[in-house]
Amino acid sequence: MSSRAWTKRAIRIIDADFNRSGDTHLVPLRLPAHPGIQLYFKDESSHPTGSLKHRLARSLFLYALANGWISEGTTIVEASSGSTAISEAYFARLLDLPFIAAMPKSTSPEKIERIAFYGGQSHLVNDAIQVVAESIALAAAGRGHFMDQFTYAERATDWRGNNNIAESLFLQMREEPAPEPRYIVCAAGTGGTSATLGRYVRYRRHDTEVVVADPDNSVLYDYYVSGDPTLTLNTGSLIEGIGRPRVEKSFLRRAVDSMVKVPDHCSLAALQYLESALGRRVGGSTGTIFYGALPLIQRMAEGGERGSLVLILCDGGERYGHSYYSRDWLAAHGFDTVHERARITDFLERGEAQDWPVSQHELTCSIN
Repeated sequence: MSSRAWTKRAIRIIDADFNRSGDTHLVPLRLPAHPGIQLYFKDESSHPTGSLKHRLARSLFLYALANGWISEGTTIVEASSGSTAISEAYFARLLDLPFIAAMPKSTSPEKIERIAFYGGQSHLVNDAIQVVAESIALAAAGRGHFMDQFTYAERATDWRGNNNIAESLFLQMREEPAPEPRYIVCAAGTGGTSATLGRYVRYRRHDTEVVVADPDNSVLYDYYVSGDPTLTLNTGSLIEGIGRPRVEKSFLRRAVDSMVKVPDHCSLAALQYLESALGRRVGGSTGTIFYGALPLIQRMAEGGERGSLVLILCDGGERYGHSYYSRDWLAAHGFDTVHERARITDFLERGEAQDWPVSQHELTCSIN
């Protein structure tokens, strides 16, 4: 089969998979003490590979195919904390391509098993900050292609539309009481989702503000405040899939209206609250996003503002049974979430204002 013929076939296979998948759900969460405010989760866990990264993986494959970077038999290599690797392994299997994921050794075993389920290999490294360098070396050794989500996430997705997450979200909100959200809250690993959302709301002239919640052990919030792209840490985030120990090219700080820094124990308390409120488990990144939205809800309530917020539900909690949902793991890491869970309950169900232990920052009009 010629190279162009194989590429045409590959794109057709991915498009067919997209047509089968449909769209993800928009799930409301009732706020008993704040009836004038509607909260929704854009449930990205309903993708075939169970996370928000399914969209990214599809876009990265199409981008690489259109650019001529992938051909028949090409080994696909990615640097990941797990979820992107799962989704890329899925698409690699669709195209009968070998797949290798370079990931930190701390990656959850559930994610490693899922990569193997789709026929991929996991190359585990001790230091999270080395996964990119390891991926480059692996691709070079096997004459493969390094997908490099941390560079290409913001440009691989068509942010003007094409049923991206932003267009889908706004279409689903059309019949709701407040169809234009006051806030959309997401998190950032690559920065692809925040870039898509931020660009789309500007392009469509919405008044919605895009807010990014960042966990502990991530430089993205500090980069957002300072504009210093050289910031680094020697450790990765405990909240898998979000936060970065270095500033990635794909994180566009000017596309985001504000950021909030969320302590890890608050993220974990939030996912515990959501397990009860939603009747299901969510991943740690969703806990970070949900907790980061609470000060925004309080701001709206105190200002007498009615309206809606949409939060990204990144993945389900079934991948974290050994960690975030394990009492032994929480105790081993010194996490006590009782106080924060009570704080969330007091605010959302009793209307008691809180002094949230988060940092918030909004960029000024000056250009850095």
